[in-house]
Amino acid sequence: MNGGQIMVLNTNTKRKFGHRVQLENIAAGKAIADVVRTCIGPRAMLKMLMDPMGGIVMTNDGNAILREITVQHPAAKSFIEIARTQDEEVGDGTTSVVVLAGEILGIAEQFLEQKIHPTVIIRAYRQALEDILYLLDNEYSIPLSMDDETKLIEVIQSCVGTKFIGRWSDLACSIALNAVKMVKINEDGLTEIDIKRYAKVEKVPGGTIEDSVVLNGIMLNKDVTHPKMKRLIKNPRIILLDCSLEFKKGESQTDVEIVNETDFTKLLQLEEEYVQKICADIIALKPDLVCTEKGVSDIAQHFLMKANISVLRRLRKSDNNRVARACNATIVTRTDELSEHHVGTGAGRFEVKKIGDEYFTFITECINPKACTILLRGPSKDILNEVERNLQDALHVTKNIMLNPRLVTGGGSIEMAISQALTKKSSLIAGVEQWPYKAVAQALEVIPRTLLQNCGVSTIRTMTSLRAKQAIRGNEFWGINGDTGEIANMKDLKIWEPIAVKAQVFKTAVETSILLLRIDDIVSGTKKKGDDGSTKQSAAPTEETMKE
Repeated sequence: MNGGQIMVLNTNTKRKFGHRVQLENIAAGKAIADVVRTCIGPRAMLKMLMDPMGGIVMTNDGNAILREITVQHPAAKSFIEIARTQDEEVGDGTTSVVVLAGEILGIAEQFLEQKIHPTVIIRAYRQALEDILYLLDNEYSIPLSMDDETKLIEVIQSCVGTKFIGRWSDLACSIALNAVKMVKINEDGLTEIDIKRYAKVEKVPGGTIEDSVVLNGIMLNKDVTHPKMKRLIKNPRIILLDCSLEFKKGESQTDVEIVNETDFTKLLQLEEEYVQKICADIIALKPDLVCTEKGVSDIAQHFLMKANISVLRRLRKSDNNRVARACNATIVTRTDELSEHHVGTGAGRFEVKKIGDEYFTFITECINPKACTILLRGPSKDILNEVERNLQDALHVTKNIMLNPRLVTGGGSIEMAISQALTKKSSLIAGVEQWPYKAVAQALEVIPRTLLQNCGVSTIRTMTSLRAKQAIRGNEFWGINGDTGEIANMKDLKIWEPIAVKAQVFKTAVETSILLLRIDDIVSGTKKKGDDGSTKQSAAPTEETMKE
């Protein structure tokens, strides 16, 4: 079936065809899961992706890989969507969620073949998900004290250990921890951590990865507007504007008729007077630095330079917001409304430096920044892009721990422990539902099994040993050492994961499987061009469509 070109069928073939659609959805889901299967664990392989523009991306980040893949099948598209959802929600576990969803969907195939109704399978899946989340919260997770920085770093290290940046894990962990602590805000008992807006990553090729730092302030790819303006100011007074420092031009339909020679001089004089007035409003507050999101005219630069004020122009809105938060300033839209409390005095140093061929502005040494810039250095753009993707995962993991400070062990141990618990409980479930319920337990084993496959060791023998180990009470923390492929205690190896990531993986994987199992027909809503050039809606399946 190509892109789902199926319409109305008669009642005799309807049931058979609904079953066929479900099997095709399962096949599509498994195909997507197979693409990223080798990207789990510390021994993960990288994928090289080529975009239509000829650019190359090398990564083992599940979301980045699936984002670049073009698929036609609607079920495959929904699988790509779950990786994006996982990334936006918790920032990590994008590969695991796709592999697990593919496995959970795949085990439904045998029950569909045995003529078990999808509704029965779905009911069993829902029950299994409820039990998984209960076990995760109450049985296998342990609380984490936010004062225990060593444990925090262990958790972030186990996240970045499987990534390209794993070689510089100490540096990555300290960067992630410092950045998240810096942008964390507690107001009215609510904790807000907005990494996307206030922890900006700036990539500058050159230098080594060890040169990467978190600035306690903001870095902008800007230079002052006039070469004579000061490029180094200590304890600057900063004014932020959202208006242009130039004469307001008329709209496109404005006509000006000049009759006498003096008329043009009068126009110029009006412009100068207007610009002088708005500059006087600024100079009255004695700032050292003015940043505006709009343009700055030559006359304005002249007046401000005479007053010994440095100017940055055409800042992005997001950058201006970060500067405002870092130096405790207020963005103003009209210069005549400026007052002393709008001036930012929270920054300790303003400096313009040249790195490579470009100038960068640093507003640093902020007292209580609440916004920061992460400066990444490295040999090439490709490496910097991958480091940034890995660092985003580390930032999200840190954020998740701070919002929900509970941990579970990694290395496939939590999946194995929940699998054992569900298998025991399945015998208590009456009727046909116990078989799909038990199958979910078996599907959870795909994570430790994939870790073993990526290590290149004997999968069956090690999985049998791990099952036997986990069957003994108190061994719930035993899992797979992703480097060697041996079974080990994850507590001793210090492999931890935030509960938020795991819970989201299980919820998304099971819910997606349920969603796709409920589909019994795919109807095309696209219009086809007829032979005469007119467009017509396809109404019934042709013989060729049925064969597809």
